[in-house]
Amino acid sequence: MTDPFDALRLPVTPVTPDPRFAERLRARLERALLEPRSTPMTTTTDQAALDVPLATLTPYLAVDDARGALDFYVEAFGARRRGEPIVMEDGRIGHAELAVGGSVLMLADEFPELGLLGPRARGGVSQSLRLQVADVDEAVRRAMQRGAALVRAVADYPHGRQGAVDDPFGHRWILASAPTAARPAEPEPVPGHGDVAYITHVVPDTAAARRFYGEVLGWRYAAGSAEDGWHIEGTAPMAGLGGGATRPEVQLCYQVDDLAEALRRVREQGGEAGEPAPRPYGLMADCVDNQGARFYLLQSS
Repeated sequence: MTDPFDALRLPVTPVTPDPRFAERLRARLERALLEPRSTPMTTTTDQAALDVPLATLTPYLAVDDARGALDFYVEAFGARRRGEPIVMEDGRIGHAELAVGGSVLMLADEFPELGLLGPRARGGVSQSLRLQVADVDEAVRRAMQRGAALVRAVADYPHGRQGAVDDPFGHRWILASAPTAARPAEPEPVPGHGDVAYITHVVPDTAAARRFYGEVLGWRYAAGSAEDGWHIEGTAPMAGLGGGATRPEVQLCYQVDDLAEALRRVREQGGEAGEPAPRPYGLMADCVDNQGARFYLLQSS
């Protein structure tokens, strides 16, 4: 028997999906296949997330891809969805909530007509969000694996272990652990006569060097007394970075008991010795040995 409604049916016409939706769906399918223990693709109501109370101050982010941001914060930072997002008639997410630990994060797509734009549309990061996590190294690794950019390598600070990333939507996150109980600082050993007292890495670009060694060796820096000089914290022997060189080199500073006598011997042996100059840590002189290598001598105060 012929169905009388067949005449009303329209032919099935394939449509091209929105490219951003297709890209997000493809990425989620790849993660589901390659990481079978990752977050399920279906969204379920998390009652525990709904029970997280709103704090006095709640961050509310504008992002250029709210659906992608929700996925990222769930997968990278362990956030939990607080119900279903509110979707506007034009398809943009007008409001969504996540529980992050004991806090709530709200976000929405950009609405330029209301003056709500994400960091990238405004030209860069304008604020930072500090997120306390159990394992900073793992949190940074997960975030970078899912598209975040490393801003500051993970390192130990007096206030705890920290690292910083920019998420794929332009927001900066400081990932931190709770500070551990402070231990009494051990006194630095005093170098003896002839010991290396300080190492200076002289480079053309100190900013590039700080980024490189910060990521490779976890170095932290404090501004030095010289222009474009940076002290490297916690190294033995003590060391620093200096800028303005035409080519990189390492300059050593040696401790001496009597600077005047040491300078006399430098000249006597065919080297060059500058005049002693007072420094906050003692008297120092710039020298060149009999083969052209530059070094410094220090008589500590």
